[in-house]
Amino acid sequence: MSAIKSFEDLQVWQKTRELVKSIYKITSNFPKDEKFNIIDQLRRAIISVLSNIAEGFSRYYSAETVMFYRNARGSLSEVKSLLYVCLDIVYIDKKICDELFAKIDEIGKMLNGLIKSTKFIRKAKL
Repeated sequence: MSAIKSFEDLQVWQKTRELVKSIYKITSNFPKDEKFNIIDQLRRAIISVLSNIAEGFSRYYSAETVMFYRNARGSLSEVKSLLYVCLDIVYIDKKICDELFAKIDEIGKMLNGLIKSTKFIRKAKL
């Protein structure tokens, strides 16, 4: 395993980047009148996950790092909640939604691991 030198090396960031592409592709097929509603909200939320992972990694203090990773986790939950809305109003079908949920759950577990390991490193330094 090679050393992690930047946020781009984080597997969780890479997987989230793939999810960003999926969300953009799926929302491009939504009704045009949703452009400034659910489309915008979903896209902003998934971008927030990606950005918070990057920003958290770049912070000097581990407490700040954990805060940004937690923000990413919160935005990830927002994405999942919005996808339920999309499923309920039949903008996406259950199969696609389940695939996205599986990716979201995987990313969530990775974020939890990152939070725990960052907190552990902080305690080890004290």
